[in-house]
Amino acid sequence: MTKKSKQMTAAEVRSSFLEFFRRHGHTIVPSAPVVPQDDPTLLFTNAGMNQFKDVFLGIGTRPYKRAADVQKCIRVSGKHNDLEEVGRDTYHHTFFEMLGNWSFGDYYKREAIQWAWELLTEEWGLPKEALWATVFEEDDEAAELWPEVTDLPPERVLRFGHKDNFWEMGTTGPCGPCTEIHIDRGPEYCDKKDDPNHVCQVNGGCARFIELWNLVFIQYNRDENGELHELPAKHVDTGAGLERLVAVLQGKASNYDTDLFQPIIRRIEELTGKTYTGGFGEPDVAFRVLADHIRALSFAIADGALPSNEGRGYVLRRILRRAARFGRVLDMHEPFIFRLVQPVADVMGDFYPEIRERQELIERVIKTEEESFGRTLDRGLEIFEQKAAAVLAAGEKVFPGDVAFLLHDTYGFPLDLTQLMARERGLTVDEEGFNRLMAEQRERSQKASTFEAAAAEAATEISADIPPTRFVGYTKDETETKVLAVLGNKVILEETPFYAESGGQVGDTGVLIADGREYRVVDTQKTGDRYLHFVEGASEEELAGLVGKTVVARIDVEKRRATERNHTATHLLHKALRTILGEHAQQSGSLVHPRYLRFDFNHFEKVKPEELEAIERMVNEAIVANYPVKWEIVSFDEAKRRGAVALFGEKYGDRVRIVEVDDYSRELCGGTHVRATGEIGYFHIVSESAVAAGVRRIEAVTGLVAHEVIVEDEKRLDALQQLLNSRREELVERVKALLEERRELEKRLREARMGGGKDQVKQWLQSAVQVDGVRVVSAKAEAADVDELKHLADLLRAEIGSGVGVLATVIDGKASLVCVVTQDLVEKGVRADQIVRKAAAVAGGGGGGRPHMAQAGVKQIEKLGEVLEAVPGIVQEVLRAK
Repeated sequence: MTKKSKQMTAAEVRSSFLEFFRRHGHTIVPSAPVVPQDDPTLLFTNAGMNQFKDVFLGIGTRPYKRAADVQKCIRVSGKHNDLEEVGRDTYHHTFFEMLGNWSFGDYYKREAIQWAWELLTEEWGLPKEALWATVFEEDDEAAELWPEVTDLPPERVLRFGHKDNFWEMGTTGPCGPCTEIHIDRGPEYCDKKDDPNHVCQVNGGCARFIELWNLVFIQYNRDENGELHELPAKHVDTGAGLERLVAVLQGKASNYDTDLFQPIIRRIEELTGKTYTGGFGEPDVAFRVLADHIRALSFAIADGALPSNEGRGYVLRRILRRAARFGRVLDMHEPFIFRLVQPVADVMGDFYPEIRERQELIERVIKTEEESFGRTLDRGLEIFEQKAAAVLAAGEKVFPGDVAFLLHDTYGFPLDLTQLMARERGLTVDEEGFNRLMAEQRERSQKASTFEAAAAEAATEISADIPPTRFVGYTKDETETKVLAVLGNKVILEETPFYAESGGQVGDTGVLIADGREYRVVDTQKTGDRYLHFVEGASEEELAGLVGKTVVARIDVEKRRATERNHTATHLLHKALRTILGEHAQQSGSLVHPRYLRFDFNHFEKVKPEELEAIERMVNEAIVANYPVKWEIVSFDEAKRRGAVALFGEKYGDRVRIVEVDDYSRELCGGTHVRATGEIGYFHIVSESAVAAGVRRIEAVTGLVAHEVIVEDEKRLDALQQLLNSRREELVERVKALLEERRELEKRLREARMGGGKDQVKQWLQSAVQVDGVRVVSAKAEAADVDELKHLADLLRAEIGSGVGVLATVIDGKASLVCVVTQDLVEKGVRADQIVRKAAAVAGGGGGGRPHMAQAGVKQIEKLGEVLEAVPGIVQEVLRAK
């Protein structure tokens, strides 16, 4: 590059991009959450176009024809990114920002190309002589436009095939050619100089030529036969990665050298005492992994995702544990990743205020996960050692894929870590078996509910000619309407009183009535602006005959009213939680069902009984007050001015529906509600529990269901009174006395059993065997708990003189082992922890402990006899290895 571009901060690049397109008539829209709320096919928002997918599919509309935004994205798998590669180069990321502009049937190729060139070269000052363009090999129009509307000569407009320059949403549906803008950063940026066959060129695979911007022209629809058909309305969808643009504009060879990452890297240096050099050794890889992963974790948690063992929660846990493992490379063995949230908030908080607003939650969730992984890491290492030893003992060389998957899935071990440890022991890992189980896991994690998945699938089948469904259910329980389309068992109506599942509220059920017959609607879902009524009890042929007919659509009124009671109750509960526990107790999820409500909220400890009592009382006081409930459509700014609660992770447009419960509560909500709080009747909390780190869950009931629950509780109390022959006010003290009596009896029984322990030891010693001159006892013991088993093992160790003892027992359906080794053998290197691990492995168990005493659990209880029989052989193996 011969001309220097403007020196701009990342914040200036964002703002100048949006201002440029605002001047060109674009509506600036906010980023969608990284956790998709209305697309069950996606774990995370991975492109700027995700929030406009319904428009491209022809099933949704917007009040504008031109849009621009900066979209926060997460990509962690598939063709776009491989998590295991992040950090090993200087440009792959799990979290990134995508600058984009869109045209929905408005401008097309000419303007898109002209404006992209103008912004890059005139506004940002990139050297024109360093820029190249690629076009689809058959797109003559784009190839001719580049030299016509820009200064780019024809020889720097290159044609490529489908792989590089043709975009498709899926195997069918909207698609079209794309044109990409690349920049030649100079020969010094080539990272393939050691390859004698490498040629630096556009799409040549080295870091000299890099793509800056992709302009997609959506002009076709691909049918099921693979044929392309011109779309009546053509769209533009563009995307430019902010991190890469900022690196180019700041003259940096690495994205990690820009002001987006450097404050995070400096904080890692402070915490670890290590220095980042920008190289490719493990310490520098660790710096990049940590700097990248903390951004993905912070934004995902801020938008409502939490680490778990399934779906997007599983992906978050994998990211966090990978970061923690690389923390070990920097000699960090205590939780520290949570301390990196602060520099993320410093860098990103002005443009994304949710990071600052939820900073405490993000930090506490990450810290809790770090603490948890610190414990599981050691357990995972134990499991690896046990299995590797078993493989080698069997004379084999392949570490099982199912165990590698167990280490990965349950203990957070990336495959490359297991492979490294296996190589150190002369083993390879069964990658095929591992990958098969990983594929099954991905399939499980991405599955949505039956109806949600069917609705997502139907989105590709709906004709763009079908107008949006008019929802009249806020004011009507039934309506006469027309059937517009039928897709299998899914009916689309012109207007409907059926509420489609969204915002945590379940979809309505009811009936469609036509020609004197009732068709049972068992669920209602929404795809774009169309409502899908799922019908059971009728053939697809019968339903297809309804198209064009007028039907009566009637909801199940009793279920709807019950759902409304529970939905308004969630608003009252949300207010009570924030009042009594603090403003941090924000909603993180909910389910509104006719029979109950479930409400997840941020809180870092179990809610105390007195707090639950106060919360329940506050909600019931609001019900007794019979506050009026009203709703209206207002601008988003007006809703914020009134103090309405907007939920993190939800996507809001310029116009929003605000639900007000007098002066008690204001929330943005699209659900159905009672007209006055008195209609709820009564609110009763059934349970309070933990969902994930920093998230609690309350389940509650209202109305007649609350009455049913209380009546059942009363029946149980009456039964207890009769069983214990006590008055109700005496029940608690009576139960306490019974429990104390039981504890005393158990204590006496244990003492009696332990007193007879010496008799058991004598019997065991009589059946001891000699192994290479060492006395070995392996026996099944009678013990009430593990402490009693340890006491018996101590007695055995004291009486055996010189030897090894392994005792086994079954307690509450779980098998336990305790191994003891006398001090003289410990001094010779015979360890109880080694012996007990090997013994437990015979029946799929594991354990550990100290050299003189260790314990283990056994999964396959039926093999307990085999475990004890194997002990002499295991002791012999240990002795001969010394």
